[in-house]
Amino acid sequence: MNTANTKNGRPVIEINNLKKSFGGQDVLKDVSLQLNKSENLVVLGRSGSGKSVLIKCIVRLLNPDGGTITVLGENVGALSRGGLGELRRKIGFLFQSGALYDSMTVQQNLEFPLRRIRKGISQKEIEEKVPEVLEHVGLPNGGDKMPSQLSGGMRKRISLARTIIVDPLIMLYDEPTTGLDPATSDEISSLINEVQKKYKTSSLIITHDIGCARATANRVIMLQNGEVYLEGTLEKFENSADAAIKTFFK
Repeated sequence: MNTANTKNGRPVIEINNLKKSFGGQDVLKDVSLQLNKSENLVVLGRSGSGKSVLIKCIVRLLNPDGGTITVLGENVGALSRGGLGELRRKIGFLFQSGALYDSMTVQQNLEFPLRRIRKGISQKEIEEKVPEVLEHVGLPNGGDKMPSQLSGGMRKRISLARTIIVDPLIMLYDEPTTGLDPATSDEISSLINEVQKKYKTSSLIITHDIGCARATANRVIMLQNGEVYLEGTLEKFENSADAAIKTFFK
């Protein structure tokens, strides 16, 4: 288990009494949580528990029906479009699809966010940064490949490289190991820890993969039926006598 310090100043994400419904169905009922600086917080839950809705509300891809979300000291709900764009530039997203531009090489996929977010970046800086992140995700010779030539695990690595290339302060991972074989899942979990260590990121990891949780979590929150069911250390979860927890961790 990862062991980063979880008590370093004010939370980088603070959520209070978050609510979100769709068509009369309450997906998030009253969720409150904090992500501390430099920690990996794992949010566990089965399908339909509200995990992905939570992560989309954090960056206002969805607008919540109630509650407040504060990210890096900013009230997300009160931000203008420009302010929201500025905040999002400080946040890295790795969603399930890990979408890459299929018409671009890996090199071009990595250059794209640098040119879009780092206005005025020099070609020399780009030529230094791209090999650095490719090396970091274990694909130093992958720049000339097309996405169609990559395995699922390689695509996930390149997606992670594209996310970290702009040096985000916060990482949001949505089911980072879904669809991967066990060995590749372990590799991605290790990369999550390496990113935290090298780039000093604070990470919120949405998953139902207990192996990923065990490998990465400093702290765990379990959602059930749109509510926080249990919060604490991984040890607290694994030692719980609660039937719902034991079924999840069997």
